[in-house]
Amino acid sequence: MRRTIYDLDHELFRESVKSFLDREVRPGLESFVDQRGISSEVWAAAGAQGLLGLEVPQSHTGSDAKDYRFNAVLMEELAKINLALASSISIHYDVVAPYLVRLTTNEQKDRWLPRVVAGELVTAIGMTEPAAGSDLGALRTRAERIPGGWVLNGSKTFITNGYSAGLIVVAARTTPGLRSRGITLFAVEADMQGFSRGRKLDKVGQPEADTAELFFDDMSVPDSHVIGTVDHGFAHMMEHLPQERIGSAVANLAHGRQILDETITYCQQRRAFGQPIGQFQHNKFLLADLVTRAEVTQAYIDQCVVAHLRGELTAVDAAKAKWWSADVQNKIMDDCVQLHGGYGFMNEYRVARAWKDARVSKIWAGSNEIMKELIGRDLGF
Repeated sequence: MRRTIYDLDHELFRESVKSFLDREVRPGLESFVDQRGISSEVWAAAGAQGLLGLEVPQSHTGSDAKDYRFNAVLMEELAKINLALASSISIHYDVVAPYLVRLTTNEQKDRWLPRVVAGELVTAIGMTEPAAGSDLGALRTRAERIPGGWVLNGSKTFITNGYSAGLIVVAARTTPGLRSRGITLFAVEADMQGFSRGRKLDKVGQPEADTAELFFDDMSVPDSHVIGTVDHGFAHMMEHLPQERIGSAVANLAHGRQILDETITYCQQRRAFGQPIGQFQHNKFLLADLVTRAEVTQAYIDQCVVAHLRGELTAVDAAKAKWWSADVQNKIMDDCVQLHGGYGFMNEYRVARAWKDARVSKIWAGSNEIMKELIGRDLGF
């Protein structure tokens, strides 16, 4: 079915993104696997291309597109190439940048945003902890008041861009006993005394993304590094999570659909018993099922993107898009591996790597189970 949410400007932007990725990213993908992270050259090139400041005002060197569909186009094209690439870069431009634009003072904007837009200052967001994943109200990292600032202690884990980030938005408890109402966001710069990183985590998939543990040991954070309002960090995160979740849904489906299209081509070319394997009824019906699921899911996600553009996307609808797209993506991956037979289990085949990369989509940005919990509560249960 023909999609209708994008106009000529969006498609011209898509072509420029594709050209950028072909020129600056594809040639180095294997090296990103070896180094378990995206090179600083790619970050700088993305900044020079104007890809990292889509939501940043022109006064701070961004493009200030004022149209979330540009975010979505970039997310789709990144995910088609590599899901780790999409997660790493989208954390920067689609997740952290909005916090900095909407919640910071003018002085903070002047300090950080131009370098964020240029790709000089890679960003990350520190929510998840060893004992607090989807339950953000249970986080244990704490910040204690001192004259002129705070002392931060605790740790974060599974942090995308954690090893390379120069600026991390960190959630910490500032008022004990209040759970969600006693959390504040802080901007932690990597050169602050008391900050350290653990190893790059050895993940099942997405080796191209640097994912790390972060540690805060009696780290002094000045008041000038508070993001938003003290003790309102949980509310700030809840306001921004729908965008993170619809962004995740956009990437999930774009990733899955790309691998499905490549598998259809494979099934047209691969022959068994004297005919293309796609002509066997089981395979034909399976591909028909997958294409239908993908197109129906695309229609819902597109409407969520439009709703977000209008400021109307609810947290519940974003949760529906996130969990469903992750389920559809993972079904596509699993069936595409099966259609490739033994080759589908070989790392040299893209479908095998994509299958491993996709599994975490059902866990991150809020697990699928938590998404269903949110939807169930909205039903009155």
